[in-house]
Amino acid sequence: MRTRSLTALSATAALTLFITAACSDDEPAADSGTDPADTAEPADPSDEGGAPSGDPIVVGSTLSLTGAFGPTGIIHQIAGEQFVEQLNENGGLLGRPVEWMVLDDESDQAQVTALYERLIGQEGVDLIIGPYATPNIISAMAVAERHGFTMPQHTAVLAPLMTYECQFPAWSIGPEPNAYVPEQVFDALDSLPTPPERVAFVINQGGSTDFIAQGSPDDDSDAGAVPIAEERGYEVVAEIRYPPDTTDWAPIAAQIRDADPDFVFNSGLAVDPVNLLQAMEQLDYRPPLMFSLFPAPGPLLGLGDVADGLLSVSIFEPNDALIQAAGPEAQAIVDEFETRAAAEGLPYTAFETQATASWNAWEILVAAVEGAGDTDQQAMCDYLHENGADTTFSGHLEFNPDDNNFWPSTQGLKQIQDGDWVMVWPADRAAAQLQPPVG
Repeated sequence: MRTRSLTALSATAALTLFITAACSDDEPAADSGTDPADTAEPADPSDEGGAPSGDPIVVGSTLSLTGAFGPTGIIHQIAGEQFVEQLNENGGLLGRPVEWMVLDDESDQAQVTALYERLIGQEGVDLIIGPYATPNIISAMAVAERHGFTMPQHTAVLAPLMTYECQFPAWSIGPEPNAYVPEQVFDALDSLPTPPERVAFVINQGGSTDFIAQGSPDDDSDAGAVPIAEERGYEVVAEIRYPPDTTDWAPIAAQIRDADPDFVFNSGLAVDPVNLLQAMEQLDYRPPLMFSLFPAPGPLLGLGDVADGLLSVSIFEPNDALIQAAGPEAQAIVDEFETRAAAEGLPYTAFETQATASWNAWEILVAAVEGAGDTDQQAMCDYLHENGADTTFSGHLEFNPDDNNFWPSTQGLKQIQDGDWVMVWPADRAAAQLQPPVG
């Protein structure tokens, strides 16, 4: 996997990709060598499709290109590079070319604050976009608020904590995700001819995953997967919490097996469900049905039949019906991403929910700049509040500060069927029927 610290793309070709170890070397990213005095005046922004010219508009961000979140971070990197190249091929922003400076935060929340301070204070980026994973996004948001930057972000779902008015979510599970997700999961299960009755919860103690499962200690609404399951009459046979840096999964797998659930709700992320399924397989045990919250999509498919039937959340899958509903541009975007992902050696090359969240975030950023007619941060923020943003895969988004800008969710559920992810819930967005538990 390559780690790129700066992506500079022109209207006609991708420029050199500068490779650095961003978090082990504090030196600024390499300079392009272009003297601003030698650049042409920016083109008229109204001249759509003309070659961009003038000083570049630089977008700064971090991504988890290495570490535990690396399998997901690379998806956001590929989608972002594809978007910026397409943007420049169509005139750039305000007639100027766009460059993306991305630093590797190594899946370490502790590094995110310093890296965003570097991007804004030392590198002098014009715009920022959020990192991957809710804890990292919260750290980046604090820096954005301190400097008054507008920050679209891909994947934070902890809506009650996202209080900065100029952060804009590209993936929304509504203002109460700790109610929305479990209600949707249990609605889907209740639609089965023989719904599960015994549920085991396996909970990553990280911010968003613990919040979805347990709710907030400051919230007296009983929102959270565990209390909602109990309220709906499910028997909770196990409630197992594990730290984000867990490496020994055998004891957790044994507890699940001994609890004998007919449904496992893994409030986990990245490769958590892969580790869990492999550990259960070592015990010659497989739960009848399992859900995992925010997994990296490819590694699960690499498990083969072991992962068949697993459920997760999704805002988009490249199923024919959803591609057609997204409009004429969607197929080309999906195809190009697949080509790029294959070239990177990704185990799963489909343009799925993580890539969609990235694409949405970039479209929100472009809408803000073009709407404001400038890179003025407050003008961009005001424009999004007043006008929203149009996105290819999630439609028109409206941002209400009273809901911390979290728009009504379009999220559904996907399931691994015959070695591929397909959308199965709700019925009006499903590409296949929800498969019942094995056995």
